[in-house]
Amino acid sequence: MSSIAIIAASGVGKRMKLNDGKSKQFLEIGGRPVIEHTLAAFEQAGTISTIYIATKPDSIDLIRTLAADRNLNKVKAVIPGGKERQDSINCCIELIENHVESGEIPSPENILVHDGARPFIQPGEIDEISDLTSRYGACVPANRPKDTIKVIDDNPEFFAETLDRSRLLQVQTPQGFTASSLIVAHRRAREAGLYATDDAALVEKYFPEQKIRIYEMGYHNIKITTPEDHVLGQAIYTTLQKKQ
Repeated sequence: MSSIAIIAASGVGKRMKLNDGKSKQFLEIGGRPVIEHTLAAFEQAGTISTIYIATKPDSIDLIRTLAADRNLNKVKAVIPGGKERQDSINCCIELIENHVESGEIPSPENILVHDGARPFIQPGEIDEISDLTSRYGACVPANRPKDTIKVIDDNPEFFAETLDRSRLLQVQTPQGFTASSLIVAHRRAREAGLYATDDAALVEKYFPEQKIRIYEMGYHNIKITTPEDHVLGQAIYTTLQKKQ
């Protein structure tokens, strides 16, 4: 089984309140940048053959140097991302297709798409998601919401209804799909000018017959988005280190 990983790492950290356009990918946790933790997990995952990264233009050389210095040998390409996250994934998909066509890499069975700012995904979890993707055609990690979820009314100052929390999950990444379905879904969305909040939504739209396997995981796989996440991330890192 061969899976390729696409890492979306173009976030500028607006909600992190960083100055001078600094990227949240380079915030340190445990003395190492967030993006290093993320890449190291995919480097160690046995099911991942190659890693493609989309990032800000001024971060390209930094990530390439990081990959070389830390022996992250699966990193195949670090390229400029697009305006939106979905554009960045598209850029990587197009490059993957070019590399397959030219014979630089073998055609992958699966593609896993991950947020660069989720540094606590574990290699074993990546392998399980990759395995489930091979078995079912698609797999998305998720966990159960801790809070009650309510829908906002047409008048946004009021609630409309309360959702049944037992039927809700908060989705995360890496999201795994057969390479063919992800590539086609992104191509059709690009042609239609459609944007979705995650890759699973595109596959659901263009391949409605494809059931997406749930991979339920714990609460450690957070996305570093706000200053509070950075503080929480330090605690999660310490906890994970004790378990190793």
